[in-house]
Amino acid sequence: MKPIIPFLSLIGLTEAIFHFYPPFGANISEKDLAKYRKRTPYIKGNRFIYPDEWNLDGMSKNKKLSKNRTVPKNKIRASVPDLSSCHGDDYKFTWFGHSSVLLQTEGMNIFIDPVLRERFFPLPGLGPKRFSEMPIKPDDIPHIDVVLITHDHHDHLEPRTLKALDRKTDRYIVPLGVEKHLIKWGIDSNKIVNLAWWESTHHKSIEFTCTPARHFSGRRLTGQKRTEYCSWVISTSKHRIFDSGDGSVGKHFEMIHERFGNFDLAFMECGQYNEKWHYSHMYPEESVQMAKAVGAKVSVPVHWGSFVLSEHGWDDPIRRFMKEADCKGLKIITPNICQTVNRH
Repeated sequence: MKPIIPFLSLIGLTEAIFHFYPPFGANISEKDLAKYRKRTPYIKGNRFIYPDEWNLDGMSKNKKLSKNRTVPKNKIRASVPDLSSCHGDDYKFTWFGHSSVLLQTEGMNIFIDPVLRERFFPLPGLGPKRFSEMPIKPDDIPHIDVVLITHDHHDHLEPRTLKALDRKTDRYIVPLGVEKHLIKWGIDSNKIVNLAWWESTHHKSIEFTCTPARHFSGRRLTGQKRTEYCSWVISTSKHRIFDSGDGSVGKHFEMIHERFGNFDLAFMECGQYNEKWHYSHMYPEESVQMAKAVGAKVSVPVHWGSFVLSEHGWDDPIRRFMKEADCKGLKIITPNICQTVNRH
């Protein structure tokens, strides 16, 4: 029994660090969950769920193409973005690597899952290092109308970036529970809107709808799935844009298409997959297939090209995505990191 005591002590110390070190986020209480249950049926016990009847099996094998290492030999060169305002019916976007996208339209700036640090892990010096040198800092980002968060994993919700952007941010729109983390980090609760799946809110002229994803959540070893994880539908006066968030294949893509019709653009998760996580992340071929299922006219692969979180070659996601898109007749845009793309 003696060897067990130090092990249990280590677990206790680890949990204490998670509890008291702010970057690991807030606790979601039973009182919080009781409020959420009134707004969504997708909670079982004390966890958010993805309904079993929506499950799809997807591909049976992970058909890797790249034989490259998980990290590129040299730093990936980043472009210099054009972050000037975008008015009228046009829109533009800048991909900062991984899942961070600045969408600009109708005079508004919408920042999806902003992470602008070299590392995203809460403990200093730990965690994967970015593949590229960022040519831009939080101070260079223009005024932000909306920060949009898909879920609370560290590579999507990074407190140092949010704190650096907070003074220039008007509104945070997040799935249920994520607001608790933001409040713990000192963000004014009056600036935060939390939504359940299928709920919507407006900010100025744009509607944001929280839509399902097949994933999970949690910033610690314990307390998994106590906040909601989601995809987003962004509806402007002229365009409809989709962000898949993280997640695997599922019937929710067709359900979203049934409710909203086709999308002018879809940012699709494409990367950080393996056999063990197949029902948390899509293989690139599945990402193309789900882009077709959701009705994407054009798709942009994200969640790759910045950090190593799995064992596949660093360029395996984009090579497979492009090959499958060509086979399936899906139009795609594959920007460089920090490249601004203008659309009409």
